[in-house]
Amino acid sequence: MAQQKQKVFVIGSGFGGLATACRLAARGHDVEIFERRDKLGGRAYVYEINGFKFDGGPTIITAPYMFDEIWELAGKKREDYIEFVENDPYYRIFNHEGRKFDYNGDTDFILGQIDQWNPADKEGYLRFVDSIKPIFEKGFKQLADQPFLTIGDMMRVAPDLIKLQSYVNVYPYVSKFIDNEFLRRCFSFHPLLIGGNPFDSSSIYSMIHYLEREWGVWFAMGGTGALVKAMARLFDELGGKVHLNADVKEITVSADGQRVTGLRLADGSTHQADIIVSNADVMRTYTTMIPEEHRPRNRDRRYNRYKYSMSLFVWYFGTNRRYSDTGLAHHNIILGERYRGLLSDIFHKKIVADDFSLYLHMPTITDPSLAPEGHENFYVLSPVPHLGSGTDWSEAAEPYKEALCQFLEENYLPNLSDHIVASHTIDPLHFRNTLNSHLGSAFSVEPTLLQSAWFRPHNRSEDFANLYFVGAGTHPGAGLPGVLSSAVIADNLIQQDTQVAQFATA
Repeated sequence: MAQQKQKVFVIGSGFGGLATACRLAARGHDVEIFERRDKLGGRAYVYEINGFKFDGGPTIITAPYMFDEIWELAGKKREDYIEFVENDPYYRIFNHEGRKFDYNGDTDFILGQIDQWNPADKEGYLRFVDSIKPIFEKGFKQLADQPFLTIGDMMRVAPDLIKLQSYVNVYPYVSKFIDNEFLRRCFSFHPLLIGGNPFDSSSIYSMIHYLEREWGVWFAMGGTGALVKAMARLFDELGGKVHLNADVKEITVSADGQRVTGLRLADGSTHQADIIVSNADVMRTYTTMIPEEHRPRNRDRRYNRYKYSMSLFVWYFGTNRRYSDTGLAHHNIILGERYRGLLSDIFHKKIVADDFSLYLHMPTITDPSLAPEGHENFYVLSPVPHLGSGTDWSEAAEPYKEALCQFLEENYLPNLSDHIVASHTIDPLHFRNTLNSHLGSAFSVEPTLLQSAWFRPHNRSEDFANLYFVGAGTHPGAGLPGVLSSAVIADNLIQQDTQVAQFATA
């Protein structure tokens, strides 16, 4: 029996939404994307200022094969649309004194780096890698693209999760193998890339280090925005339709409350569909887009009970000189003197601290085309509490940016303030007001053990048979491998559910 063509609406065009839209269009469905902003990309929005192209969000591509699979499903090759280049080192990590640690996928190279900090930790590192391989095999390869829709789904994997010590958090887990404090930080920071605290996130997330070793850390030439454009081109070739400046105000629901029927936009227009996939914030989708009379009474309370990730302050800046002689790499992580205390301030106390740890992105090291000739392109990202902190970022943003500028100028980028020719910032207000993220969180639901798998918002709605979720807020979580996996799940569920419906009506 040939599969029936479905009318599918995708709300939001982050990578989860784009990947789902391309997958479903490649399968022959009639797919339309509704994007609130004037460009596709969601968090991967591009800011173009004075000849600079600043990637607004994700800059690191891991598991690049997951993008390749999207093009393969359409009978095409990703490399004909966008070039990926591997970074080496993957990251350059600095301690609070400016001393560095590089790592890539070469075990001997990593051991040489460890030797400069604590030779005794080389053997421990090898044991650490051996221990996270089965976590990676189970947690990513087997479970990341599988839905957890029932408690039974969770119970089937519970014995494996217990065996893999998922109840231990990342930093304590790393500490079982590594003695040197700075090296512990180097191998435990990864949950921060997906909105988690290394002291609260399950050791499951230590597999991110193994994932990077397995497939590398890559960069899309032209920036992540070029990857968005490549996916948009593929979607167009597959017959997909894009609506920009299309603010979805309501997901309409059938009279019996069993199914969603379409969308109502801010301009008052209505659009009918067979299936809706939301790449919007899950909390916002359930509590503001679904009409109140069709929401179960406990739904709002349930979503308010979740713990949400930290937010981010990001400063994008361009300089009229190059800084290639300063010892920086493409991806730099600058760790402050405090680690546990700073993370506690961000995640638990909701305090905007005077100190910070930073991610400094310097893409023109790899791709000079992202800035005018002779210029340098940067963004610096600082984790900060979400809006539960009560901070008034309309007042706090400029002083925070100046503090970052002063720190970078004094330690990494000499005379920075004299050479800035492009500047833009985003803060938790941007995540709330522009990206519609609950509490201005940058990564939606925080990745803790009791907010993973079945405990996260599900990929198919529990209330409506034809409403699906992709992106950071659903299973398996944030980060490009996570949101691309959520697209695989939604794609598979829609194929299965469509086939079941066809047989039921045959």
